[in-house]
Amino acid sequence: MHPYRTHTCAQLSSGNVGETVRLSGWIHRKRDHGGVLFVDLRDHYGITQIVADTDSPALPVLEGLRVESVVTIEGTVKARAAGTVNANLATGEIEVFARGVTVQSAAEELPMPVADEQPYPEDIRLKYRFLDLRRETLHKNIMTRVAVIADMRSRMNAAGFNEFSTPILTASSPEGARDFLVPSRIHAGKFYALPQAPQQYKQLLMVAGFDRYFQIAPCFRDEDPRADRLPGEFYQLDLEMSFVTQEEVWETMEPVVQGSFAAFAGDKHVTPSGQFPRIPYDEAMLKYGSDKPDLRNPLIISDVSSHFTQSGFGLFEKIVGGGGVVRVIPAPATHEKSRKFFDDMNDWARKEGYAGLGYVTRKGGEFGGPIAKNHGPERMAQLYAELGLGENDGLFFAAGKEADAAKLAGAARIRVGEELGLIDESRFELCWIVDFPFYEWNEDEKKVDFSHNPFSMPQGGIEALEGQDPLTIKAFQYDLVCNGYEIASGSIRNHKPETMVKAFEIVGLSKADVEERFGGMYRAFQYGAPPHGGMAAGVDRIIMLLCGAKNLREISLFPMNQRAEDLLMGAPSPAEPRALRELHLRVVEPQAKPAG
Repeated sequence: MHPYRTHTCAQLSSGNVGETVRLSGWIHRKRDHGGVLFVDLRDHYGITQIVADTDSPALPVLEGLRVESVVTIEGTVKARAAGTVNANLATGEIEVFARGVTVQSAAEELPMPVADEQPYPEDIRLKYRFLDLRRETLHKNIMTRVAVIADMRSRMNAAGFNEFSTPILTASSPEGARDFLVPSRIHAGKFYALPQAPQQYKQLLMVAGFDRYFQIAPCFRDEDPRADRLPGEFYQLDLEMSFVTQEEVWETMEPVVQGSFAAFAGDKHVTPSGQFPRIPYDEAMLKYGSDKPDLRNPLIISDVSSHFTQSGFGLFEKIVGGGGVVRVIPAPATHEKSRKFFDDMNDWARKEGYAGLGYVTRKGGEFGGPIAKNHGPERMAQLYAELGLGENDGLFFAAGKEADAAKLAGAARIRVGEELGLIDESRFELCWIVDFPFYEWNEDEKKVDFSHNPFSMPQGGIEALEGQDPLTIKAFQYDLVCNGYEIASGSIRNHKPETMVKAFEIVGLSKADVEERFGGMYRAFQYGAPPHGGMAAGVDRIIMLLCGAKNLREISLFPMNQRAEDLLMGAPSPAEPRALRELHLRVVEPQAKPAG
């Protein structure tokens, strides 16, 4: 007999009754029924009920052990009485009568419960992550992660992609976030950078003639954390293809992404492959106030600025006259809502840093609120008719500069949808956002800057760069969005050296700067580069959506906290003086802020 187990804790059934077996695992729960002790023994695979009574030499040993101690049980498989069968357990038809026990490792008093799933302070959960990972939900999420990644790999291989591993120690890259720098011991005063993404390497693979590349790539960015972005590192399904248009990238990747979602979505609906809507960026910002719209929300934002060029509501007339816009968000069937619902929305907008969120109420065809009163019932009826709203629908207004109004309207659309219960939680709605602006205005530096990926091909090529207002140029760039989250981003790449130089000159970098910063890729493009493009899908975000988690820490093995600290391993930590000397470094402590 195996020294530790003949079966896992999920294998035994009524077909094993009468057999002598050996199981190993953790003591999950104990229930003392006065001379009869029931123990739930747990391993990676499941739970088996162990029974020990006064006839069992295992009883006093098990009674003296804390939960989460590791034991090996040898015993006899017995059928449970009809009334005690547990249909929720794979092993619920049987129990094992313990005839012997070996303590492999006794547990101390626990700093946090494992058997219970109630919320617990994050600092404790992260410090004792090895215990947290034993909890059922987190353990299941991690195994879902493993399965999803394996599924993605299988689908990419089937689609003709080859998996390559690109370097981790590399040069700095302009991906829009801070690099993690690694000092070189051999080259004093010089630094490697951890890759923000394998962008340049995967393009070089296309230049090298490999045609279809992918990897589950670790990426490193020194940026502030949030719920859908872990500090430090994340993983993406990174890919690149040669001789493709953006439509071919979409057609290739929709079955991969849709297939992985469908495989793990349970009974949730997933947008069918080939039917992902393709929404231009400008349309997305108008209709949804966001370039990552949640299409489960049926509310559509509209621009009604033309209705307020002349209006009795002077504030909106002044905003429109000054070049601003008025956007509206419908609030359907709110005739039974009290005035407080609308006032609370206005208060919420103010707390978010906006001047406010105007509104109109309507009940049985009668308009209410200051906007309706000043704008007039006839004009309001005309506006409602144009929007297709009914006699019991309310309306919220976001007014101001276009960017601000769009942002407020987008946030209000989400909140109204949530407050009115309009979001269908049983769906994964996927779409492409396309035709992103190639450039944007950097207000802080008062100059034109790249809005997305600097290595993308501008629509119209070098002719557009030479003859168009940069802020009107679109790029062959696209994002894949699901339920309000950006889950992938990609583009057709700029593979022509002269076009690359011109694109960077517009943001203030010279040809010499391009050769210095991107020398490897710039040099490669001069020796025959194929048209190519690709994308990168956020593995962590996809798994978070599939698991129904609200935070990436719930699907990651050993995450850091919100302050980018690893509480389990104690990182970051000071370096030894000897190590600093070898790396030619000196620590400069930050200056204390002046009092007051």
